[in-house]
Amino acid sequence: MGNYKKDIAIVIPALNPNERMVALVKQLKENGFENIILVDDGSEIERRKYFKTCKEEHNCRIIRHVINFGKGIALKSAFNHILENRPDLIGTVTVDCDGQHMVEDIDTCARLVAEHPDKLILGCRQFDDKDIPFRSRFGNKFTKHFIRLLCGINVADTQTGLRGMSRMLIQDYFAQTKGERFEYEMNMLLCARENQIDIHEFPIQTIYLENNESSHFNPFLDSIRIYKVFVKFLLSSFSSFIIDITLFYVLGLLLRPIIGDKLEVSFLWMHMPLLTLLRSALSRLGSSLYNFTINKRQVFHNESRDWGILIKYYVLCICQLILSTILVEHALTFIFSRTIRKCIIDTILFTISFQIQREWVFAKK
Repeated sequence: MGNYKKDIAIVIPALNPNERMVALVKQLKENGFENIILVDDGSEIERRKYFKTCKEEHNCRIIRHVINFGKGIALKSAFNHILENRPDLIGTVTVDCDGQHMVEDIDTCARLVAEHPDKLILGCRQFDDKDIPFRSRFGNKFTKHFIRLLCGINVADTQTGLRGMSRMLIQDYFAQTKGERFEYEMNMLLCARENQIDIHEFPIQTIYLENNESSHFNPFLDSIRIYKVFVKFLLSSFSSFIIDITLFYVLGLLLRPIIGDKLEVSFLWMHMPLLTLLRSALSRLGSSLYNFTINKRQVFHNESRDWGILIKYYVLCICQLILSTILVEHALTFIFSRTIRKCIIDTILFTISFQIQREWVFAKK
């Protein structure tokens, strides 16, 4: 494993830091870490003295952004510096500048990077302690369950700033991961999921100083940036849903004068109005062609030309169509309008279908 404290860089992005950053750097140096990179992401002039102290007293490398670009850009600036100028380094550990990460946990993270170069290492906070600020407890727990449902990513702390990764992972994946601000850290998890990079978690001490007032995380604006990663997931299905419902309604207006409501056909083990069957089949055909194209290219980023993907997609569509058609006729019958019944039923089926598409239809080999 070698001397991982010499071979792994500590990267600390900072915006308007204080004495805590200097104290953290001092502790890291005393612990044996030789390569510390600080990224000044547009700090005020009077706050630059802390970077100067770290450089003069502890020989830190300073990367300066004249204006604030965001945490994602700051991390990628450090990654780019490592890839271009430090071929001797085997990996990096990212650390927040506000003193909320213990040196012992940073040490553990660095050691795990050296031991597991093929894994993304996460130092995960524990959020059961009532002393943790409410916005941090709520935000992290909500995000944790949200991305588990939509993306199949099951990690204890989605927003931790203590992360370790090898040079190989930085060069092949994380240096190119999209994101400028706090959403970049969420995109890293999505990148790991899409490229089947294992995530290794370990528990860390949870420290919040002054009720976490030093954090630059804006609960509203930065949450929008984080969750916009998932908007494309919802928009694809929602727009397909609107197309499906619109076609279902319009086909009812066009076909009812021709076919009527009384003509029935045998469908599986039951009799069903021919009009309902045709409306469901034709509306689903139109919306599914649109949905398949968007999901494949924009949502799941599957560039494969394997026709098996289309076959699996339509196997799912047919099963979903059968189930939807049956339930529209025989479930929630106290609701008079079939269109409203279809809205409710298809909303439930949507969540199930999304996960099947993610895990089976568009899953990368």
